[in-house]
Amino acid sequence: MKISEKYKVREMAGQHVVIIQGRHGEDMTKIISLNDSSLFLWNKFYGTDFSVGQVAAALMDEYGIDESVATRDAGTWCGKLKDCGLIA
Repeated sequence: MKISEKYKVREMAGQHVVIIQGRHGEDMTKIISLNDSSLFLWNKFYGTDFSVGQVAAALMDEYGIDESVATRDAGTWCGKLKDCGLIA
């Protein structure tokens, strides 16, 4: 999977966010706020192909967490990106 390069992280009011504009005719704009670990993963994998396993390995390396926790968190992170349409 790969994060779509049409989305960028911006800093707004001290928060790191991804802004997704609604399609023509919609009156919604989605703003996705990234916590520190989500921002770390976004920066690490933006513009590259990656797997849930690679995300889990990055979490283990960066935060020293257990493999089962890292795998669960990696799956959650990737799932959220998919749900929001951020993965191409």
